[in-house]
Formats: sequence, structure tokens, C-alpha cells
Amino acid sequence: MIQIPIESMNLMMLNVGYATHHADWNWQKVSSPFIRIFYIMEGEAMLHLPDKDVRLKPGYMYIIPAFVIHSYECHGVFKLYYIHMYEGFKNEVDMQETYELPTEVWAGNSVKRLFEYVSTQHPDAKLPGPDPKSYDTSAQTSDYVERYMNMALWEKMELRGAMLMIMSHFLREAKPRIWTSDERMKRVLKHIHEHIADEIDVTELADVATVTKTYFIRLFKQEFAQTPVQYINRKKVERAQLLLFTSDCSVKEVAYKLGFSDHSYFIRIFRKMAGITPQEYRRQLRL
Repeated sequence: MIQIPIESMNLMMLNVGYATHHADWNWQKVSSPFIRIFYIMEGEAMLHLPDKDVRLKPGYMYIIPAFVIHSYECHGVFKLYYIHMYEGFKNEVDMQETYELPTEVWAGNSVKRLFEYVSTQHPDAKLPGPDPKSYDTSAQTSDYVERYMNMALWEKMELRGAMLMIMSHFLREAKPRIWTSDERMKRVLKHIHEHIADEIDVTELADVATVTKTYFIRLFKQEFAQTPVQYINRKKVERAQLLLFTSDCSVKEVAYKLGFSDHSYFIRIFRKMAGITPQEYRRQLRL
């Protein structure tokens, strides 16, 4: 299993707050580049995920990973704390790729007090409204990231500790994702994720696996149903989408941050993988 060094868990808080709903928490097909966590205080609601429906109950915490399409359903009084966070850009593999996180965990009063404290300390991080369309935009997310980056060091330390404590409840019950049982391929995946911002050569990966280049390509495709280049480009495009959403970096800057010396080639790869150009992707996010 690929391990994440705790020092590299680059969690950033975007929003935190307390909300009361009266049968008005009914949003369809929501998807965001950040992690959503709810602590339920009172009432019940339904969370509809792609593979299951989950009844939200008081005293429990729930997590919705980034980019997961989901819907909410509420028919009465419903009160909850919420926190939105995202994993800042880094070279290491992220939590979603490393662990299968449980959707629901029992939290108890210690977590409640943590949410109360963080919400009280950061009233300006409260959502502007309940409708995801009011805050789930590229421009709005960039403002949230900028607010976090401008905090004093002690505030960031305090928030980092709170987010790690919240996430620890889910990681305690998480299961490692088993991408492959082949130790050679495990080393290769680790190398790719640690050098995703660099230009990665297939010969270099074959050396990591200690096999010939020809055999490595065949072995990789057999294990993951895609070529090494396809896998690398897909991971780079996923990181590019995050950078395009959460930063004001130009397309050329995003390309260079991901190890592309030719940004025109990056645009072609992005279009091939995402179906649209990086410029079109960002334009759609800002609508």
C-alpha cells in the first residue's frame, strides 16, 4: 500500500459553519473539488451517492470526497455543522486514492465541541447561502483559498490540527485501496505520484520496476488496462483540473507546474482526456 506521510497532508479549510434547514436542504447532482464533512446535530436527511443512499443521523459524521456527484433530501427540521476542505497541490498521492474512507462514523461530543470552536473562531468562513451554486464556483473557491493563505501562522496551525483530528475519525476505519499486488507496480505507482510534477519517462519507470522497457509496458497494461503514458497523463490532467479550479494560474503556468515543457502539448493532452481545452474548462467553471 502507498503510504501518505502525515507531513504532506496539505489540508486547507475553505468553509465551516452551522446551518438550520426546514425541509429546504434538497439539492441535486452536486459535485465539488473539495471534501465535504457534516456533523449532524438534529433531525434526519438523506444523502444520495452514486452507489448507495445514506440516512444522516444525529451524533454521526459523514464525508463526501471531492468530485463525487451526490444529492440531498430533507423533509423536516435538520441541523448540522459542516466543514469544507481540500488537499492542496502536492506530489504525493492523495487520501482518496490511498484509502477507501467510510461514509459514516460515530463522532460524539468531542467532535461537536471541535466544530463549535472552529465555527466560532472563523465566522467569516460561513457559507453565503445553502444553495451550492452560490459558493461552488471557481472564483468563489479561489477567494476561500486566498483567505486561508492570508491567515496568521498560528491560525493555520490550529486549523490544520482541527482538520487532522476530524479526518482521523474516518482514517481510523478506512481500508487501504489495493490497486495491485505486484510489488514492482507498487513501486512504479509510488514513483509516478511522487514525481507527478516532473517529466516522467517510461524508461525511468522500467528501471524502478527493474524490468526491460518492453516488458514493463506490457506488464503495466496487463495490470491497469492502460499504458503507462495514458495513466501518467490522466493523473496530470486531474491535477490540472484542481489547479484550474482553485488558482488563478494561467494555462501555461499550470502546464509548467505539471512538468510539461510545451504548453501546447499539454493543451492537446487535456483536451483528449477531458473533452475540452483547459481554457474552456475554466470558462465553464466560472459561469
